[in-house]
Amino acid sequence: MTTRVLAAGDLFVRNRLFIDALRAAAPGDLEFAELTLPWPVEPFGRVAEVDEASGTEERLIEALRGARICVTQMAPLTRRVLEACPDLELFGISRGGPVNANLEAATEHGVAVCYAPGRNAGATAEHTLALILAAVRRIPQTHGDLVAGQWRGDYYRYEAVGFELLGSTVGLVGCGAVGRRVARMLAALGAKVLVHDPYLDGLGDLADVAELVPLDDLLARAQIVSLHARATPQTTGMIGAAQIAAMAPGSIIVNCARGALLDYEAACDAVESGHLFAAAFDVFPEEPIPAGSRLLTTPNVIVTPHLAGASKQTAANAARIIAEDVGRHLRGEPLLHCANPGALTVPRPA
Repeated sequence: MTTRVLAAGDLFVRNRLFIDALRAAAPGDLEFAELTLPWPVEPFGRVAEVDEASGTEERLIEALRGARICVTQMAPLTRRVLEACPDLELFGISRGGPVNANLEAATEHGVAVCYAPGRNAGATAEHTLALILAAVRRIPQTHGDLVAGQWRGDYYRYEAVGFELLGSTVGLVGCGAVGRRVARMLAALGAKVLVHDPYLDGLGDLADVAELVPLDDLLARAQIVSLHARATPQTTGMIGAAQIAAMAPGSIIVNCARGALLDYEAACDAVESGHLFAAAFDVFPEEPIPAGSRLLTTPNVIVTPHLAGASKQTAANAARIIAEDVGRHLRGEPLLHCANPGALTVPRPA
């Protein structure tokens, strides 16, 4: 029996990556349709009731005609799409979380949604380390001055220089797939690593390189604080003015996780006042960053455009993880990364 699959890739996780991964991991006769979404050339946004999506409901509905399976990164799985596509039974989202899917509606329609946790852990961990080093050593500022014709010897003043990671204390707020990699990288460079994560009972194989501590203790002791938590109602705004004030004078804060975790106005205030030596961010409460934002003008604030996870390996990992769950689905095996297991018990149309 031929299974029709829609590969709704984009300009990062391309259709050929999905199709090659599916041919390697999924059994049987697969027939492919393709839809290319405009992300990242066009920013993602809200589509109907789902967030961080690319493309339109209309284009997706048309492309899904007769498809039992869809693999994508950014396509919007909305109630309208589900109602228009009764053949659909599995929707694979090649991201760390299925934010562009209406999980309640998918469950009602018996459509399982799988996702790809850890796909970009290596890339994001490396980008985090890069931002830490860039902030500590003032690399963007000194580069900008030099190409502008200024040889800034005054950066060598004791008050202006940063510190080495060797012997420094770094605090990680959250210790999932990314945080664990960052912890090992920092430990290899000679840093003392503190971890705060209320969902951990212990550090497991990180016990030899890190110490599990309460958040207040981490903020008081760390010279660098790096955020690695998911955005949930419990973590939204968890680092605000009071928490930044509790950090040691001259310290650094880094965020490559989610913009909702941090009060950016408070961070800019702290950098401007000199309480923080620097800050470095890859994620923001509003993306793209609005024109006129203090994030673009505050000295010693380093920003990159939400590309910590951007690597060729991430794109390949994303396609592979989803393809493996497609293979499990077609073989009648349990899905490894199902966001709505209740959908698997809903009777499918005959």
